[in-house]
Amino acid sequence: MEPRQDPARPPARNAAARALRPRPPGVRLSVGFILAKRFTLCAFANFVDVLRLAADEGDRSRPILCNWTVLSDTMDAVNSSCGISVQPKERLGDPARFDYIVVVGGLMDELPGLSTAYNRFLHQAADAGVPLIGLCTGAFMLHQAGLLDGYRCCVSWFHHADFLEQFDGLTPVTDQIFVVDGDRLTCSGGASSAHLAAYLVDKHVGRAQASKSLHIMIIDDALEPDKPQPGITLDFKTRDPIVLRTLLLMQQNIDSPLSMKEIARRTGNSKRQLERHFRAALDTSPQAAFLSIRLSLAHHLIETTEKSIAQIAVDCGFCDSSHLSRMFQRRFGKPPSALRQTVNPEG
Repeated sequence: MEPRQDPARPPARNAAARALRPRPPGVRLSVGFILAKRFTLCAFANFVDVLRLAADEGDRSRPILCNWTVLSDTMDAVNSSCGISVQPKERLGDPARFDYIVVVGGLMDELPGLSTAYNRFLHQAADAGVPLIGLCTGAFMLHQAGLLDGYRCCVSWFHHADFLEQFDGLTPVTDQIFVVDGDRLTCSGGASSAHLAAYLVDKHVGRAQASKSLHIMIIDDALEPDKPQPGITLDFKTRDPIVLRTLLLMQQNIDSPLSMKEIARRTGNSKRQLERHFRAALDTSPQAAFLSIRLSLAHHLIETTEKSIAQIAVDCGFCDSSHLSRMFQRRFGKPPSALRQTVNPEG
C-alpha cells in the first residue's frame, strides 16, 4: 500500500536512508518500545514475539537479524493492565539508533499522558526521521504528543467514539487492522500487532522470516493492512471485505442509524452493489442486517445492564420504546420487558 504524503509535514525518510544508520553486524531491524502505564500486554507480546522468532534461524530467541528493547526515562518497572510488569532495559538515549519507536498504549479509561521526557524523545525521533508506531491506544498517545497531525491513524472500532470525542479534527481509520501512512504506523492492537510486526519483518528482513514467525505463533499468513477489523460478535459470518466494512460502519452508528444511501457513499459503493454483496454473502439485505445488529445489541443491554427500556431504545437507534418493543417481539418472540423480567425476576 503506498503511503500518503501530506504536504504540510516533512517527507518521511525512506527505508534505504534508515538502513544507513549504524547498527550491530547482521541486524536488519531494530525496535525500541515505550510502554504506557497499564499497557496492554497482548499487543506488546504479539509484536515482540514476531521479532523474536524472525531474529534467529532456529527457535533460540537470539537477536541476530532483529533486536528490540524496552526504553524508559526512569527505569522503573511498568505494570500492564493485567498486572504483569515489565522491566525496561535501556534509558531513552538517542532515538536514531532504532529503525522504529513503538508506543504501546493502555486501557482507554485510564489513559495517561506521556511524561515530558518521553514526549521530548518522540519528537527527537520524528525530527530524525525515525518512524513512530502506535499500538492499541498508543495512537491516542502519539496524537496527544502532537505527532499525528495530518496523518491517518488506525483505531480499534471499539474506541472509535472515544477517539472522536477526545481528538477533534483527526479522522480515525476503524475498518483496517493497521495503517501505514509515511513515517507513522498504527494498529488496533491484539492480534493485529503481530501482523504489523510481520509487515516490518517482511520489509526489512524477508518474507520467509515473517511467515515463519506467524506460523510458529499458529497465525495464518500475514494479513495486508486493509484487512477489515473484526467487530462485535455477530450472527454474520463472511469474508467479503465490502460486507465486513459495511457491518463495521453499521456498528459504529447504532445509536444514529445511517441511511443505506449514506452507507453506500461512505463505503464507496452503490446501494445496488451493497445489496448484491449482502445477498451473496449473507442471504439478507443490508437493511435487515442493520436491524439485526441493533436488536442484538438491545438484547445484550437488557440482559447485562440496568438501563431502562426507553434508554436502550435510544442507544440502539429506535424511535422510542414502543418501536423497539414491536421489532423485538417480531425477532425474539417476546417483548423487552418479558426478557428483563426473566433476567431479573425481582426487578
